Amino acid sequence: MYKSILSFVIGFVFFQGVTTETHAQTVYQDKPFQQEISVKYYVKNPSANLQDVAVDRNGVVKVLSDQGLLMTHGGQFLYPGTLTDDPRYRFIKDKKLSSIGSYQQQHIMLSDQALLSDAWAGSLYAAHGLPGARLIVGGADFTFLISDGKKLVALNKEKTLWTGDLATDEVVQLRYQAATQTFWILGRSGLYAWSVKNPAPKKMLAGNDFTAFDVASATRIVVGTSEGYLDWNPVSGAVKAGGKTPVSAITAVRVIGKKIWFGTSEGAFAVHADGTIDYYYGERWLPGNNVKAIEEGANHNILILTEKGLAELIFKSMTLHDKAVFYDKQVRTRHIRNGFNASLSGMKNGDLSTGFLSDSDNDGLWTSMYLGGEIFRYKVTKDPEALQNCRESLDAMERLYTINPVPGFPSRSFERRGYIEQLSDPERWQHSPDPEWDWKSTTSSDEVIGHIFAFGAMAELVDDPGLKKRAIALIDTMMSHIVKNDMYLIDFDGKPTLWGKWNPAYVNGFPTNVGDRKLNSSNIVAMLQTAYHFTKKEKYKKKAFELMQKHGYLENLMRPMKEIGQAPEGSDEYSKMLSEGWNHSDDEMYFVGYWGLYRYAFNDTLKAQYKKAIIDHWQAERPEKEGAWNIFTALTGTSTFDLKEAAWYLREYPLDLITWSIKNSHRKDIELLKPNFRNQTTAEVLPPDERPIQRHNGNTFTLDRMGNATSEYSAGDIWLLPYWMGRYLGVISPPLK
Repeated sequence: MYKSILSFVIGFVFFQGVTTETHAQTVYQDKPFQQEISVKYYVKNPSANLQDVAVDRNGVVKVLSDQGLLMTHGGQFLYPGTLTDDPRYRFIKDKKLSSIGSYQQQHIMLSDQALLSDAWAGSLYAAHGLPGARLIVGGADFTFLISDGKKLVALNKEKTLWTGDLATDEVVQLRYQAATQTFWILGRSGLYAWSVKNPAPKKMLAGNDFTAFDVASATRIVVGTSEGYLDWNPVSGAVKAGGKTPVSAITAVRVIGKKIWFGTSEGAFAVHADGTIDYYYGERWLPGNNVKAIEEGANHNILILTEKGLAELIFKSMTLHDKAVFYDKQVRTRHIRNGFNASLSGMKNGDLSTGFLSDSDNDGLWTSMYLGGEIFRYKVTKDPEALQNCRESLDAMERLYTINPVPGFPSRSFERRGYIEQLSDPERWQHSPDPEWDWKSTTSSDEVIGHIFAFGAMAELVDDPGLKKRAIALIDTMMSHIVKNDMYLIDFDGKPTLWGKWNPAYVNGFPTNVGDRKLNSSNIVAMLQTAYHFTKKEKYKKKAFELMQKHGYLENLMRPMKEIGQAPEGSDEYSKMLSEGWNHSDDEMYFVGYWGLYRYAFNDTLKAQYKKAIIDHWQAERPEKEGAWNIFTALTGTSTFDLKEAAWYLREYPLDLITWSIKNSHRKDIELLKPNFRNQTTAEVLPPDERPIQRHNGNTFTLDRMGNATSEYSAGDIWLLPYWMGRYLGVISPPLK
């Protein structure tokens, strides 16, 4: 009875049509923001023990090691430099240096005999009488306090002013507060004040396991411990524990600008004034994770010294459009393989010169998503380069259909003949009728829905008649194959591929709460609508209504996401396997398919229903703050689609897309959740630049990925698609300077 009523409703609205009301959408204003990058310098001699770093007013960086002074050599973003012996001041080599620092923006050094510098015409040379001296800080009028960890000596250029100690405490670090002309001395169990006028260390703050500190202001000193950090007000005496930190044991503290920087044995982190934290772990940011020192570098950059080298964190002012320009170059210079949008693989420890362009099961899908972004870019900008990119990607996509002998069947990929054993999944490769090429079989539904999305966008938005014609022909070719073969994708062996199945017997064979039933129904209706919209062939419309009316596909695709879960007791093993947990590749297929589902709906009432389904799905995805899914949702005209989170995703995605090892599961500042169906590991998703690089079919709540940086992902599908789609939909503005 329900399906009879449904049939009447669908038929009625097809002829009548209903206009849906939309509300004005907000627009993200693309103003400049701070984009972080890291330039890394690995120590040339791995046996060197790196100790400290300092920079002078000229931006010259010196690193002290147990083997002498080191300097930075080479180094740029994505192309690391080295820390190598510093030969510039030949006669400093003879000095047994134990510490390095800066004073009045000049380098100062501490040897076993004296405090010295190459600045001020070399006139600063003050003997200190502490053979084991290793700590130094400068105050007013060339007054310095030094220590060997036990004894303390105050001196200036001419003489020693004072000698003493902390009685039973060990000296850990020294700082100077200019506003009060106070030298601060950190001990393991206390913080002490000393001045020339009051030359006796006075214990101001007691504690345990103090490790590092810095003076933030006249009313704030931050003290690192083995269990986090303390905020202490030296005026009121108030002390409070700092907030949750990723790692408890602090090795370094530096107040720089409005942030407090902390070093640990597992990376570095910065605490903003509002308490939010930026965490830096792994070689995306640091040569090593054991932080020895943190200093402010030239142009307000941040220098982080680790056991394996030095990182210079640089903050570039960029708009999203600037970022798109950078990513476009990344794609075009390193990620185009036979016209496909490909990954650079087989690299040795992130060295871009050692990688090769790899084939993928999803060459067609990743290229479809990149192609979609370039279509939107061309529609917005009319840039001829974008149009040429579209043409080259379409060439690759089109050849997927002609390189194999099966009419209307899209290959997964193709490559030159004779290298099958070196390709991924060699058992899936077949010889092409063209003797120079091989092609990959077993094409999945992932590729099919991606193809339809890109071809539909091209047919609608690109004003090149030749490209439009080719795109429509490809839609018709593939959909004719599927309809003719009873809603299956038939491979070279005459059998359906594993995932290319939209036949009712297959789709409705799943329990109603198994996601594949909803997904396949949503995708095939979108595909048939797209085919009808551009070809006007009745067979596509007829088949779509047959599936929706007779076989319940509209009911399937409208099923709320809250009902999707694990297969019920008594279900077949295949259904249980497919529903063990949430499949994020399904999200990718849903949202890519929503373009054709909503955009080319048969009528306005169906369009309103599709909108309801899309927003219901978006609601389920909101915790992930997935930039692409938020932007795709905006195509419905809804006024609420988490634009703020979409812009956050686009801003926070790192420019470095190499698959460095990432670790977050050890962090103490995140709230871990119990295992769940959607595999959401934390209460709040981490920023993209703190988690593993992944495509849109990955789980944004993935915390760790161990590896050795063997690949660089393309920004084509990951970033350029949501950005340019947002520009086309008008929810992201052009760049504002």
